[in-house]
Amino acid sequence: MPTTGKQLFTTLDADGTLTVALEEVTLADPTGTQVLVRMEAAPINPSDLAILVGGADVENAEYSEGKFVAKLPAAVNAASKARHGLKLPAGNEGAGTVIAAGDSPAAQALIGQRVSCVPGSAYSQYCLADAALCLPLGDHSSEEGASAFINPMTALGFVETARADGASAILHTVGASNLGQMLTRICLEDGIELVNIVRKSEHVDLLKAQGARHVVNAGDSDFYDQLTDAIRTTGAFCGFDPIGGGTLVDTAFKAMERVAYERMTEFSRYGSNQMKRMYIYGRLDNSPTVLTRSYGFGWSLSGWLMFPFLQSIGQETVARMRQRVRDNLTTTFASHYKTRVTLEQMLTREAVLDYRAMRTGEKYLVTPWA
Repeated sequence: MPTTGKQLFTTLDADGTLTVALEEVTLADPTGTQVLVRMEAAPINPSDLAILVGGADVENAEYSEGKFVAKLPAAVNAASKARHGLKLPAGNEGAGTVIAAGDSPAAQALIGQRVSCVPGSAYSQYCLADAALCLPLGDHSSEEGASAFINPMTALGFVETARADGASAILHTVGASNLGQMLTRICLEDGIELVNIVRKSEHVDLLKAQGARHVVNAGDSDFYDQLTDAIRTTGAFCGFDPIGGGTLVDTAFKAMERVAYERMTEFSRYGSNQMKRMYIYGRLDNSPTVLTRSYGFGWSLSGWLMFPFLQSIGQETVARMRQRVRDNLTTTFASHYKTRVTLEQMLTREAVLDYRAMRTGEKYLVTPWA
């Protein structure tokens, strides 16, 4: 029988009015490979914020029970023209219990199991998900499994990408984040050198306590020298950056080239032959990415997204990665949360302003039923 529950939707009108609100929806019975999940926990990841708040003026938004309405600046709204008038669900990932399933064997096998899933509508009491994207959690709780996909598969994807590039070391520009801490643990387990960039001294201590060997503080006056020394020690010419805007990618390229230039035995007007690669995988800073191109011609900057990456590597590799996540869900791939909020609470002014700030180590977890 159809199932009714609350679900969050976000709508952007042509005039720049953003409405984020809960609605009561009725879901049809699952068919084929679909499963119906009673959602119990869903994280608010940076990748969710673009559709939740984007560049909206949430400080001056109108807040009411289960709803807020904000305005987007004209430039941001113009860049979002493709979604004008669309009512979109939100919440990339989460976890809950499968209460019904379509008739495929894979879906039927999940009935009654607690699973991690990637429905794209996780901020809801019930959602439909594809059985192929569900990870049975066994004895793990929904909270432990809520972040079992996006960050773990992204961190593992970085390692796979670096290896494919022939790199034996990685640079990561947000080392103290949940994802960054996962990457630290993965690299320690796999024997890969990692250079972590952080912004506070306490984040240096946090990562050092977890075994990180190379942590540099962007807030220090000698940051560039620290970064260069770390790259010199590790050979980290492959980096991943979720910030996007500003000059950090440029700084990383400069430090890489400085090390590469030191190793040159002959002069070249074109700079070193060392290939330096940076991948931007997020937009924490929406300002332009500034490049000075003062690091020769042996460099490459490109975007990196998890789902296209997973589609490119084949099911066998994906299955291996997912099994590793499940086997180490409370250790290597554990996530930590600042607070837990209900669907209604996540739309209050206090909560929106807090999680929109995207401060390191302050992730929110949405619990739809409590």
